[in-house]
Amino acid sequence: MVNIHQYWIYILSNYTRSTLYIGVTNDLYRRYQEHQNGEVDGFTQTYQCHYLLYYEEYSQVEDAIAREKQLKGWTRKKKENLIKMMNPSLKDLSEELGW
Repeated sequence: MVNIHQYWIYILSNYTRSTLYIGVTNDLYRRYQEHQNGEVDGFTQTYQCHYLLYYEEYSQVEDAIAREKQLKGWTRKKKENLIKMMNPSLKDLSEELGW
């Protein structure tokens, strides 16, 4: 039996798109809901980061964590350019995912 794992890095933002948050999870839907419901204390709750702007999927947790660290080291402009490649209008992708 093959054990398939899924991991995601994701970028959330606030309503005005002035703040970006980068995270990693093994369940993107669950984690998004936790952010939406204020269950994640700290940065995303303080800055109201409830809009999913970007995500990438990985099969190895090490790869996802490495990518998260890489993105966190990027400049704001580089992060914005990455987001705009997937999501040029900076819309909340959760709607496309049917959440």
